[in-house]
Order: sequence, then C-alpha cells, then structure tokens
Amino acid sequence: MVEGTALNPWVSEQVLTCSDDDTGLRAVIAIDDTTLGPGFGGVRLAPYPSALDAIVEAQRLAATMTRKHALADLPYGGAQAVILEHSARSELAGVGRQRVFEKFAQVVRQLGGHFIPGVDMGTTQADMRCMQSAGARVYSVGEDPYPWIARGVHAAIRAGAGHAWGSADLVGMRVALQGAGHVGAALARLLADDGARVLVGDVDHDRARRLADRVGGLVIDPADAPYAQCDVFVPCAVAQVLRVDSADRLQCRLIAGSANDILADDAAAEAIAAAGVSLVPDFVANAGGVIHEHARAMGWDTERLAEDVDRIGTRVGELLARATETGQTPWRVAVDRAHERLSHARDI
Repeated sequence: MVEGTALNPWVSEQVLTCSDDDTGLRAVIAIDDTTLGPGFGGVRLAPYPSALDAIVEAQRLAATMTRKHALADLPYGGAQAVILEHSARSELAGVGRQRVFEKFAQVVRQLGGHFIPGVDMGTTQADMRCMQSAGARVYSVGEDPYPWIARGVHAAIRAGAGHAWGSADLVGMRVALQGAGHVGAALARLLADDGARVLVGDVDHDRARRLADRVGGLVIDPADAPYAQCDVFVPCAVAQVLRVDSADRLQCRLIAGSANDILADDAAAEAIAAAGVSLVPDFVANAGGVIHEHARAMGWDTERLAEDVDRIGTRVGELLARATETGQTPWRVAVDRAHERLSHARDI
C-alpha cells in the first residue's frame, strides 16, 4: 500500500510525499504551476539529509521547470519528483529498483495526468520504461536527451560570447567545465571542436582525466572550477554553485551551463552582474532536454528538433541585449518574461 500526504504549501500548486514500506520507496512530487499544461519534470534519485531537504529541492526545481517551459514556448507546467536514495545503493539495483519504480508509477497514475515524469540525475531510460510498463505516462523512453542539452548550452555559450566579446568565435577561449557526465562530456567535445581550451573538473578524477585527454584539455579541481582563470564558466554538475559571498572571486566573463538551479538565491544574480559577469539563466541555456522530449512526443523530425534547440542561442542573445538596455540582470529579464507568458495564458 502506498501512503501519500498532500501538503499544498503556498509556494507550489501541490506537493505530494509518498512512502511504501514494502519497497522502501520514499518520494516527493512537487507541481509548481500548470497554467501552460500538465507538470513535466524529472525524477531525481539522490540521497538527502532529510525529507524536508528533498521537499525544498523538489519545489525549487519545479519552479525552475515552470520558467524553462514558459521561455521555450512549450505546453507544460513545471514539476519535479525526488526519490530519496537508500543508504545502501545496492538496495536500488536489479529487482529492488524495478519494484521501487513500479510503485512510484502507481503514485504518478493517481495524479491523473497532472505530472509527466522524465529522466533526471540518478535515473535512466530503463527506469522510465519500467514506469511506463506499470501504466504511468512518461517521457524519456527513447533516445538520450543529453546531446540535445549539450547542443542547446553550446548555442547559449556562443550567443553569450557574441554579447560579451562581439564574436561567437571560441578559438583560444579558456572554458572551465564543472561536471564530466553525459552532458558535460558532449559539451566539452563541441567546445573543443570550436577551438576552445577546456578545463575539466569532476568529483570522479578518473572521468575528468579521460575527458580532458579526449579533448586536449586540462584537469582542475571541480570545487575550483567556478573561480578558475578562464573566459567562460560552464556548470554541468551540482545545484546552487553560485553564491552572493563568492561572486567577487569569479574570474570569468560569461557563465552558461546545463546544471539546474545554479543560484543559491536570486540575490546572487545581482552580485554576479556587479562583478561584471554575464550570467545566462540555467532554465534558458539547458532547455534542449525538454525541447527534445516534446519533439519526440510530437513526432518531430530531427531537422525541426535541431532548429528549435538552436533557437536557444537566439533567446540568449535577446535577453542579454535586453538586460544591457534596461540595466537589469539577465536573470531578472528571463524571470519577468516567464511570468509575462504565464500571466498572458491565464488571461486568455
């Protein structure tokens, strides 16, 4: 029996916590806003100090998804699920893992289509297929979205370079990449092909070394990546990596990456701008993944998908130009535009 508790705090439309003693499932689903359509967001599997920490992160990420879909002109609201990882990772392997995701699919079905789950940190397409087989409507059951996320971030970096230096040419640029996972690795190859010198930081030193060797780059400490002597900082790993009290340590002129929720709080955006750094909001730069999922669900061909992902660069150029014109931060411009689209949709 799956037990659930609807919390409905004011910061989200709905937050559901669920647990199941038979499988050990402990999960949170946050639905931030469904003005534009059903809540679509990832299912994250990770350890958390407490259930409250998981709830807070789910709500923050769900709000980010609302903004991401609004600015990418997609017909979805924002949502996020978090499954709390067991103390022993082996407990979520094989049959045990399958049972957890089958049980979680029951919870998703009970939401009546208001939440569409997809792959996120710690989960796989196999997990999504397991949920689909158990009757849940899911995305991320086809090809990997990672190359498309990387393509979108690459477009964002080139647009940001055009704004910061007057040219999208990355030859000779030093790019500090934090995170050498699926997206980070694909992005590193694109940047190296552009002639950039890639500095690779990852908590898995061997993985960082392998990637650096492939792209002719250097290995750095991942904790130092935000403050490395570089032109561009590319966060592709942990959330909340940028803080008010460390903005003056930044040596780059541009930040754009695939990591979600990169600001510890909105005040960090002001501090980063004051330090002379152009920050591309994560929910603009990394929208290639959700565009890919929507495209495949709608049956788009690859050419149309590529065109839509490449438009991320156009959006980035427009919002950076608008930020310069108004004296606002790019973050504030992007948030305001997302709110405008939501307000317009509510008025129709």
